[in-house]
Amino acid sequence: MLVQSIEGCLASEIGDAGLAQDALEARLARLVPALDGLRRDYETGALPLLQVPDRQGDIGEAEAALSALMDNARTLVFFGTGGSSLGGQMLAQLGGWFIPGEQPKGQRKRPRTRFYDNLDARTLERTLAGLDLERTRFVVISKSGTTPETMVQFLAALQAVEGAGLKDRAGELFLTLTEPAHPGRKNGLREVSEARGIRVLDHDPDIGGRFSALTNVGLLAALARGLDARAIRNGAKSVIDSLLTVGSPFEFGPAIGAAATIGLIQERDIRGVVMMPYTDRLERFGRWFVQLWAESLGKNGQGTSAIAALGPVDQHSQLQLYLDGPQQHLVTVLRHASEGTGPVIDAALAHEAGLPQIAGRAIGDLVAAQQRAIPEALTAAGRPVRVIDLSTLDEQVLGNLMMHFMIETILAARLLDIDPFDQPAVEQGKILTRKYLEQ
Repeated sequence: MLVQSIEGCLASEIGDAGLAQDALEARLARLVPALDGLRRDYETGALPLLQVPDRQGDIGEAEAALSALMDNARTLVFFGTGGSSLGGQMLAQLGGWFIPGEQPKGQRKRPRTRFYDNLDARTLERTLAGLDLERTRFVVISKSGTTPETMVQFLAALQAVEGAGLKDRAGELFLTLTEPAHPGRKNGLREVSEARGIRVLDHDPDIGGRFSALTNVGLLAALARGLDARAIRNGAKSVIDSLLTVGSPFEFGPAIGAAATIGLIQERDIRGVVMMPYTDRLERFGRWFVQLWAESLGKNGQGTSAIAALGPVDQHSQLQLYLDGPQQHLVTVLRHASEGTGPVIDAALAHEAGLPQIAGRAIGDLVAAQQRAIPEALTAAGRPVRVIDLSTLDEQVLGNLMMHFMIETILAARLLDIDPFDQPAVEQGKILTRKYLEQ
């Protein structure tokens, strides 16, 4: 489904800024026990993320809950932040940008989907004031059920609904997703929901937000946009199947990506990891990757800045830095075949505009040329670049891409000897926020 090339990361291709072959192989060899450990984790269930692609029951449950929620709905609002939102946005964007002929059945009849992941008092106030609350539905996602930003969104929406005389319909208008009840642990989202007859779906307590996009956390939004959730998981499963059957890290794409990236960070002082897809339908994938990489690896004085870019637009903003600034960025270019797609430019009009090179060509031909040119330009400038070519862009390929980078991130953490699943430094900010609110 995807073909990865790290040739542009190697010294043999880009000179002194690249990684020596023996340095790459040394890190791949270090990943042998890491892959063995992941296989054991799959077999024992110690890392539930690896078994998510095998699940089926939670999809049917999510489909039923959404079907009931979306009845007679005009707008579907998602409240959640960080990993509780970015995965859903990434998947919904795929459904929202299907080209004619690929539109999911009944897409135009579906409610408009909106995501509010950043808390801004004025935005929330004006949003709630402008909604037709009788025909708006709310999906609220918080793993702990205590996330302050999400909880105040939920409570404000609940107050607005009650203020509009719809108090008795809260069970029809809201769907929430949070961890199962735990003795001695407060879960405000679950408690408030259950008291008002609002349906609650269970968030897997063993899968953190940034790794949850393949669970019901992300799949609710995918289903809302008419995507095939089972195909998304099948795409992810193909990566797990490869993990279980591959002979060595030298043959496993996520391991190769992790070894090349960490090798460049440790040997060539790379400080920025750039994700640059060349299609609007993967713009939110870049944002999702930023959280995955930064929050998983930025610990104990280690890690690199993760940067989301989008081609071709960011050729006109960020590319100058990557080509001619400090040699401290690794750019990953995600390419999707675009030749022959889009409007064809009239030859006479193109000549009149002084652009004979696009005469009689489709818009997609220009993007295809750019996707080819930019990695070559980076290579010529001696700047590390990785290229990933996607066979197509559908649910299965996106599921494959998501699992690839989740496992690549886990393996990168193994090479850095850190835990990819916690975020201890973030807790201090939460503690101080509570302190100032109490004052």
